[in-house]
Amino acid sequence: QVQLVESGGGLVQAGGSLRLSCAASGRTFGNYAMGWFRQAPGNEREFVAAITWSGGTSYAGSVKGRFTISRDNAKNTVYLQMDNLKPADTAIYYCAGRRSAFSSNREREYDYWGQGTQVTVSS
Repeated sequence: QVQLVESGGGLVQAGGSLRLSCAASGRTFGNYAMGWFRQAPGNEREFVAAITWSGGTSYAGSVKGRFTISRDNAKNTVYLQMDNLKPADTAIYYCAGRRSAFSSNREREYDYWGQGTQVTVSS
């Protein structure tokens, strides 16, 4: 069993930056692909970014060039650096883990989920 705990959310002005962290328990973290998803009020949860076990990355078009996903397997942690934030980025951000070396942008293909952290971007 893997537990995921997100941190780093908060309130920021448009154009600002935040870095989210997701700490994972378990000795097999390095074998998992990891992803970030978000859910805004009234919307379905959507894909943001993902990273394979070896560091390959993928992004949603709406965040590409502004967000960066990375991982530190020695610390069992995955990060989401968010720059040039926009009010449309306001959402609860969820970390997810997949029992596979390969990442996915499909919510249903992830096996473990964190509790979420709120990100609010003011205009």
